[in-house]
Amino acid sequence: MIKPIIPLLLTGILLSQSVVSCGNPGHSGSAQHADKAASGINSGLIDSSPGNELQTGADQTSEYLTDLKDMKVGMVVNPTSIIGNTHSVDSLRSLGINIVKVFGPEHGFRGEASAGAKVNSNIDAKTGLPVISLYGSHYKPTVEDLKGIDIMVFDIQDVGVRFYTYISTLHYIMEACAESKIKLIVLDRPNPNGFYVDGPVLEEKFKSFIGMHPIPILHGMTIGEYATMVNGEKWLKEKVRCDLKIVKLKGYTHDMDYTLPVKPSPNLNTQQSILLYPSLCLFEGTIISQGRGTHMPFQVLGSPALKGKYDFTFTPVSIKGMSETPLHQNQLCYGLDLRKYDTSVFKKTGQLNLSWLIDMYNAYPQKDKFFDFKQSKQINNFNRLAGNDKLQKQIASGMSEQEIRASWEPQLAAYKEMRKKYLLYP
Repeated sequence: MIKPIIPLLLTGILLSQSVVSCGNPGHSGSAQHADKAASGINSGLIDSSPGNELQTGADQTSEYLTDLKDMKVGMVVNPTSIIGNTHSVDSLRSLGINIVKVFGPEHGFRGEASAGAKVNSNIDAKTGLPVISLYGSHYKPTVEDLKGIDIMVFDIQDVGVRFYTYISTLHYIMEACAESKIKLIVLDRPNPNGFYVDGPVLEEKFKSFIGMHPIPILHGMTIGEYATMVNGEKWLKEKVRCDLKIVKLKGYTHDMDYTLPVKPSPNLNTQQSILLYPSLCLFEGTIISQGRGTHMPFQVLGSPALKGKYDFTFTPVSIKGMSETPLHQNQLCYGLDLRKYDTSVFKKTGQLNLSWLIDMYNAYPQKDKFFDFKQSKQINNFNRLAGNDKLQKQIASGMSEQEIRASWEPQLAAYKEMRKKYLLYP
């Protein structure tokens, strides 16, 4: 007889690893003696600790244990996959659930790989389970990968942004399960950026693993809601539909502030970085460093070429498991320190910050190199991130933020209307 776990609600104050001092040896710039206390946790964010009514899908074991009993289970998981304070794989195995394979997304099952680093399939040292990498030789589980599996469970924390690749992994899991006629259970989790919908909607010709569907940069959905949209809009190959069960959140609203208990990936290591990520990730398609190679990624911006334009400095260095070969490695970068930026403005305005991108383009001395991804393997294709080839041209032409936003509006309004059909929460 399987007994449900009594859910231990997540402690939202700290992420899984403490934030390290952001010093960069060898320079006297302002980031060299960064506040150890600058963890990026805004005082306005709630603590989802005992006493709070929020429960994740994973916590509500009574809602899905009967589905898994006497089945051979595959799980798509990473370090964010927890029930209470214990990894969901360990929790479910302790309850007698027969987990036969684990599937890991970008950064791997244990979350130890840097952004973009290929991850090999292996045997997990702790559990002895075979781990199939979905960020190595292939993104989509093969028929062979799914052999011997009766049911799949997807339990990964998303951050609500189109180019964060966990939702692309979800797409391929759904597609593979549909083709192999395997039921998929999605254990829903809150979206820390779920309180707003903004950005250009992806155009079909810019589809890639960092943007697979016609959604804006901030889609405003939980991962469970997103799965229902993928199914409902028939976005899977050949319009197949996945046999899908969503274990819904309890006590969640889209307007809720939610502090993640575990960092979702190596370079989103504070709540501040998670809230700044939708605005700062566009810089990955530029010559501007977003702080990779420091312990404050997605909280600072800069470039050596901006000397004299900005006073704040930092130096990217090689950091194993975060960024081994960062852009502008070992070079003093000049730019912006956003560690204490008031992220509550995103909720107040309902908009990501586009002015940082416009201002830094205007300040950069060599405009023809700003978006040139051929300069470094660390620079992504800006048009794939933006989801169109218009934004780059609009910024280069000197259009105002208001004019650029006006060009998004028709597609954004249509998306917002479509999104209403798939919302599971107020």
